[in-house]
Amino acid sequence: MIRKLKSGEYRIYSKKVDPSTNKRKNLGTFPTLEAAQKHEREIQFFKHSK
Repeated sequence: MIRKLKSGEYRIYSKKVDPSTNKRKNLGTFPTLEAAQKHEREIQFFKHSK
């Protein structure tokens, strides 16, 4: 899940809520939407590469 911050950057959050904090995990902050989308694809590839 990608959200735009007030600073203009984009942050990737996990889709599931962390049960210990009841919040989503921060998976990285990027200056452009394209960079965030690229990294999200890399995360999905890594998760399914086994």
